[in-house]
Amino acid sequence: MPYSTLLSPGRIGALELRNRIVVTAMGVNFGEDDGQCGDRAVAYHEEQARGGAGLIISGACGVMYPIGQVQPWQIAISEDAHIQGLKRVVDAVNRHGSRLAVQLHQGGLNAVDDTAAGRPQWCPSVPELARGDFIDGFLLPELESFARTGMPTYKVLTKEDIRTLVQAFAAGAGRAKEAGCDAVEVHGGHGYVPSSFLSPKTNKRTDEYGGSLENRARLLLEIVRAVRAEVGPDFPIIVKIDSREVGREGGITIDHAKVTARWVEEAGADAITVSAYHDSSQGKMHSASNIPHEPNWNLPAAAAIKQVVSIPIIASGRVEPEHADAEIRDGRFDFLAMGRKLLADPHLPRKLAEGRIEEIRPCIYCYTCVSAIYTRESTRCTVNPECGFEYAREGASRSTTRKRVAVVGGGPGGMEAARRLARDGHEVVLIEKSDRLGGTLRFASLAYAANEPLLDWLRAQVEASEIDVRLETVATPELLASLAPDDVVVATGALRSLPPIPGADLPHVLSGDEMRDMMLGASSEALKQKTSLMTRIATRAGAATGLTANLDFVRKATHAWMPLGKNVVIVGGELVGLELAEFLSERGRNVTVVDEVPRLGAGITLVRRLRLLADLGEHGLGLYPGSKDIRIEPGQVCFTDDGGEAHTAPADHVIVAKGTTGDSTQAEAFRHAGLRVHEIGDGTGVGYIEGAMRDAMEAVDVINAG
Repeated sequence: MPYSTLLSPGRIGALELRNRIVVTAMGVNFGEDDGQCGDRAVAYHEEQARGGAGLIISGACGVMYPIGQVQPWQIAISEDAHIQGLKRVVDAVNRHGSRLAVQLHQGGLNAVDDTAAGRPQWCPSVPELARGDFIDGFLLPELESFARTGMPTYKVLTKEDIRTLVQAFAAGAGRAKEAGCDAVEVHGGHGYVPSSFLSPKTNKRTDEYGGSLENRARLLLEIVRAVRAEVGPDFPIIVKIDSREVGREGGITIDHAKVTARWVEEAGADAITVSAYHDSSQGKMHSASNIPHEPNWNLPAAAAIKQVVSIPIIASGRVEPEHADAEIRDGRFDFLAMGRKLLADPHLPRKLAEGRIEEIRPCIYCYTCVSAIYTRESTRCTVNPECGFEYAREGASRSTTRKRVAVVGGGPGGMEAARRLARDGHEVVLIEKSDRLGGTLRFASLAYAANEPLLDWLRAQVEASEIDVRLETVATPELLASLAPDDVVVATGALRSLPPIPGADLPHVLSGDEMRDMMLGASSEALKQKTSLMTRIATRAGAATGLTANLDFVRKATHAWMPLGKNVVIVGGELVGLELAEFLSERGRNVTVVDEVPRLGAGITLVRRLRLLADLGEHGLGLYPGSKDIRIEPGQVCFTDDGGEAHTAPADHVIVAKGTTGDSTQAEAFRHAGLRVHEIGDGTGVGYIEGAMRDAMEAVDVINAG
């Protein structure tokens, strides 16, 4: 049986689990104003249990709430009043065969809400002033939101404070047990209070809680022992620790973590969750530790710690199920904790067990989920618009009347709407003017390969249904009238026109659409005037043989040959422009990005933007936000930077990745023809993949209700 090891039963202490898939603790901001677990938290975790996970670990649950609070709607376990709401979550999870652990947490140096409320952050010693590029990646509205929390102050813990803290963890564990929880996880990582004591970078104490590793680990071990004393010998205790601090010189190392892990086991832990932390002042590091961009990033550390303890190891960090199955089978760790993948599809475990692997909705690693937390919002998921709204959708019913629905546009919004409509029993006609489905998601998948699994999944969902797909068909009011639909969903995308930049009509200037067509084997009259005979022949050959439909082939082939000169200037520094800049620089082009906007990266989620901007800087790209007087000339682009200095960038080609706007022209024509129209996606205003998927869900809800 595929995934037989990953899906085999496992044990943590006295706790039996139906499989080895764990929903890792994520601070999703789904609690109530007073820290209670309400309907939203209950429904969110119940859906994960329905999906088949063996163990679900709650997000950060404050043991001293509101002291140590890191999110506006964080859940809490600091008062007996919190027990009843937590019990509701336990009952909902257990009802479907999953088990629930509560993560015990005190935010310490990351307690943003302490700062916002005027409370000091609890810490071992006053931290050093960090100097990094973290803030540089924020857009101005994000920066304003971030700044409103104010400047932190600090409470260096006395021994009495430490005793209070230890007792708070123990009392929280006792309440968790009273609520019926199946286990607790002591959060000893990610820069929170126990982690800040463990790190030689943040712990400068000279008493018995500072200096040597034995002293720095003292607080965490006292917490574990106190929790064990509170819950008794048979109640499972998991401890999360950092295997290292990435990018932080003088921080926790794997050698520190291995010793700490042995001590944690001796103190009474039944399992260890191996994670990592980072230098939070560096933007790129926010996707390089506990939420890594690189696949399997934390697995070597998990294997190293597994060698020095006898209790189970829970590993995580962008790990595919098949890889985890092999690693568990080889004894390198015992359980796989997933976060982003289970936000994208909470039913991943069940689909694996039922052999429905192709039906698993993929995570595209866009960082929408975690970026929302940085801007103090509740977590969202780009590909799963129901994430976090399960409580509001429990009454969303499928139509009892079978309708005939025409969907115009085969991009992500159109395919998502079509598959939902077909799933709900409607007769669906999907009309796409090009020769294949995908729309702008095809080009987005070429530039950022993590998007391609979503493209493949949507296509497969459409193909597996009874949807009548009509390619190379232009949807006219006359055609739609002949279909006699009850409803029409218009997902035709945005209007992309060249903005009025001096020189934009020169032959070496390509619009974003022209660049996309050239890379994907399409053709247009405008493109014919701007490309060489060799390029046109290669494009036609690629289209005729189907090679340009294979995005992986195009990615590899373009490392050897591209119909672009050595020097490329991109006018436009939002999502499309920056992803294109990365794509071209990786293929040996000297790229300059200029834009009038004060900060680059709009349309890219914050955490991904922080990484992308750092990567572009490392590639040596010229990035010029705040540029003025941009004009294109033969062989160059001239502009003035935000400091008033004039620049000339060499340009064999110029790509204008600006001028995208919503376009309701076609939808209005259908309305004037008397059709019932639901407009979704970028045609209503550019919302990219997330907006398209969410709009599709909402449009189908309206059709079902009406």
